[in-house]
This record gives sequence, structure tokens and C-alpha cells, in this order.
Amino acid sequence: MAGIKEVADRAGLSVATVSRALSGKSNVSSKSRRLAQEAARELGFVPSYHAASLASGRNHNIGLVVPSIHRWYFSSVLEGVSETLLDAGYDLTLYNVGDQPGRRRSVLNDFLLRKRLDAVIAVALVLSDDEIQQLLAIHRPLVGIGGTLPGASTIRIDDERLARQATEHLIRLGHTRIAHLTGDADLNQDFKLPGIRQQGFHAAMNAAGLEVRPEWHITADFTVQGAYTAARRLLATAAERPTAVFAASDEMAVGAILAARDFGLQVPQDLSVVGMDGHELGETFGLTTINQDPRGQGVLAARTALASLDPARMTSDGGGAAVPQGSHQEYPTEFVVRTSTAVPPPGAAAGA
Repeated sequence: MAGIKEVADRAGLSVATVSRALSGKSNVSSKSRRLAQEAARELGFVPSYHAASLASGRNHNIGLVVPSIHRWYFSSVLEGVSETLLDAGYDLTLYNVGDQPGRRRSVLNDFLLRKRLDAVIAVALVLSDDEIQQLLAIHRPLVGIGGTLPGASTIRIDDERLARQATEHLIRLGHTRIAHLTGDADLNQDFKLPGIRQQGFHAAMNAAGLEVRPEWHITADFTVQGAYTAARRLLATAAERPTAVFAASDEMAVGAILAARDFGLQVPQDLSVVGMDGHELGETFGLTTINQDPRGQGVLAARTALASLDPARMTSDGGGAAVPQGSHQEYPTEFVVRTSTAVPPPGAAAGA
């Protein structure tokens, strides 16, 4: 079987250049990288990552910790992280901690500390000071998505400001009777996402001098089905129906649209609905929303982790520059106006 020296001879490069090219290092020209890869392929050469890790102290493996994998947001982040790491020649180890405290402790206090990972990306998880310090003490770069983690690079959106923006869109259209569909108590953990978006809703309503009616504050589990059931209760029992709904997630917004149709209500003629997230279902349902691009957040998180391991690595291809280690960045979002929002129906304006 051919060795790295034979690959170097075939490519017309030095052994050191071939080694850097095949290990994914950034300080190699694109031409040299191509020549090394072609020569390795022609000779059937497969780099020994075990030997490389012994020499470099690197495992070419980055861990991703998520609270759930079956939800759209987390799977979208995973897609972005996975593709970026594969392109860079890195393996991905996925830890799905779920809602079991014991599993979470095992992952954060045991698996991540076995030094088989070069860096860790944590998604929508609040880590304790002890957990963060354990990771930093073994010199493993830490990147957080969804909220601030002291001592780590973090990527987040301003949920409160964006929720306020979504609500203000309805108010500018002339809506005064606005309901809010938020997450239930089980979801108000870690970065308190439902509560933060609820604060943005209340801020917009209070600034406009509008009443926040308790009976129009409904909770669900951030799923289409859960929101559909909750919205049906709202529309069936309310003495006076709202003319608009701000849903704290796109999936819940879709559930509200489906419930409205059950009662013969047209969206947006009878009921305007705005969501938040940028879910792929949004375009199908004509949903007005704020697109936070979770896949792009995953790409940026992976690039940031890779850049922390190799500062010379190029990180701006198609997704912006990486966040320096220990810094915080607000990820850009896009307000997307579609057909699910319009002016309120006649007779439903302020005071009606």
C-alpha cells in the first residue's frame, strides 16, 4: 500500500505539504490541495488519522450537544454543522441529552471530558459555571448557539426584539385584538425562549397602549398539532375573537392557521397570523415570519469552532466570518412578509 512519500512524489509536492493538505489544514494553496488529493486517490492512499492525532494532539472530531433531535430547529442546526465539518475533514459526534437530567450529566461531565473531541458546540443549552469551566480547563474551544455562555463564543438572535417586531407588524396593520400563542412551562427552560418572546409581545402591546387579554394568551408545545388543539379552544370559547395571532414559532403559527380554517375563518381576511423561525412550512402556508436561518447558524458555529482550532482557516465562504473565541455575535435575521397578515376585517378596528 502506498505511503505519504509516494503520494508526495506523485503530486510533486513535499511530504509536509501533502500532510497539511490531506489533514484539512488551511495553510495550503488550493492547487496543492487538489494535487495531493488527486495523487492520494490514484494511489489508494488513506491518511491515518490515528497517527495524525498522536502527532498533532487533534482528533479531527467535534461534539454537538442538543436537547432534542426530532425538532426542526435542532435538525436544521445539525445539518449546517455536519456539512461544514464534513467539508473540512472533521468527524461529528452527536449528543442528544433530551429531558433526562441523568443523561445530561453523563454527557457534560463524562463523555465530553474524555478528550476525544477537539471542540464542543452546545445548542440551546444553559451550562453551569462548573460545566463551562470543566470544558475550558481542558482547553477545548466551546461554541454556544441560542444564548450567552460565559467564556465561550456564542451565536444568538435577539428573540425579544424580534418578537416585538413581529407584534408591531400586526399593530401597524391596524390590529388591536391580538392573541399570543406561546410555549408551555416545559419549554421555558435553558434560555427561556418562550418567555423571552412573550416579553417582546408584551412590550409591543404596552407601547401601543393595547390590552393584553389573559384569555388570548394560550400555550402549546411548539408543534403544529399542539398549537392546532390550543387554537381551536381559543376560537371556540372566546366571547370575542382576536383578529390576529402572534405565534412564538412557525410550527405553532401553522397550527393556528389550520384551526382557523376549521371555523370557516379565512387567513388573513378574518384572522392574521405571524410566526417566528423561518420554518420550511412557512412558504407553503404563505406565513409572515422572521427567518432566523438555523442551518446558517450551524454553519457559522462549525466554522467558528474550526477557526478556534486553526486561526488561519478561511471561514468567510458563503456565511460570513467566524466569531473570535470568547465573543458574542447576533446572527442576522430577515423579516419575511407573505400572505398570512393583512388589515383587520371591517368593524374590527380599534375600539370595535
